[in-house]
Amino acid sequence: MSGVETIEVEPNDAGIRLDRWFKRHYPELSHGRLEKLLRTGQVRVDGGRAKSNQRLEAGQAVRVPPLPDATKTKRQAPFIDRQAVAELKKRIIHRDDHLIVLNKPAGLAVQGGSRISSHVDALLDGLRFGSKERPKLVHRLDKDTSGVLLIGRTAKAAASLTAAFRGHETRKLYWALVEGVARPREGTIKLPLEKLPGPQGDRVNVVDRGRNAETRYRTVDVAAPEASWLALEPVTGRTHQLRVHCAAIGHPIVGDGKYGSRDTALNNDAIGRRLHLHARAVRIPHPAGGQFEVGADLPPHMSETWKFFGFGPADDDHPFETFDELMGV
Repeated sequence: MSGVETIEVEPNDAGIRLDRWFKRHYPELSHGRLEKLLRTGQVRVDGGRAKSNQRLEAGQAVRVPPLPDATKTKRQAPFIDRQAVAELKKRIIHRDDHLIVLNKPAGLAVQGGSRISSHVDALLDGLRFGSKERPKLVHRLDKDTSGVLLIGRTAKAAASLTAAFRGHETRKLYWALVEGVARPREGTIKLPLEKLPGPQGDRVNVVDRGRNAETRYRTVDVAAPEASWLALEPVTGRTHQLRVHCAAIGHPIVGDGKYGSRDTALNNDAIGRRLHLHARAVRIPHPAGGQFEVGADLPPHMSETWKFFGFGPADDDHPFETFDELMGV
């Protein structure tokens, strides 16, 4: 058991929730135990009572009561899988003093969870590039979705990028291969969504009184009548929004076993059975000022599919302008 400690929040921890701060520094402390410590006032922030969802600021003082082996655990150096970091560095498509942009490979989770040991968040200490601050995630992609992933290199930059995502100051463009051909070939899907429990785990469903969800789409090319290439722009950012919206209009994304089907003519050895959804580009205010736009090339399995169907060029240098032109904006 250690004694009472007062820990100053470091810059690389700024912006995270109090419960996540404890999970990061005191992983042996259960969530239930933390909640009890908070209710009884044994954990405090700047001398005042706090809640688990309170977001911390650099320089704040966190009172930590006696915890089993807490000091030893807290001061352990983070394990860095150097081989995994080396592979991730090959995926960097942009780096400056404020942010790093990855072309995330399909199959790599962004954060940990049940039965997930390898993920981007666990590798961020290997992407410091000499900085004292640990890089921070500012948004997410599904494990099987590839493409543009932004990471803030400093707490200040991460806060700026996070605020832009939350304030809907960004544009995100995805490419997908879907079953069939949408009618009409361009438009807006407005179907409210909500995550509901089920026998095979939580699923996002279209429900009458769910959270508002909106997706703009345009058919770029067609391999009639089996499949088509869709450009998708989520106006809102709900969990699994693009996958559920495409399935809801009768054109699920190829390889989506959760919301589509793996037992279709498209899910064969020639095309593969992997999710065909790619975060093609992001446009966002840069922390240093001005607009920043970055795009990511298709992953190998989607590139091969594009060749298989003879789709047009997939290396457009101005994807947003092309999308707006196709949409008649």
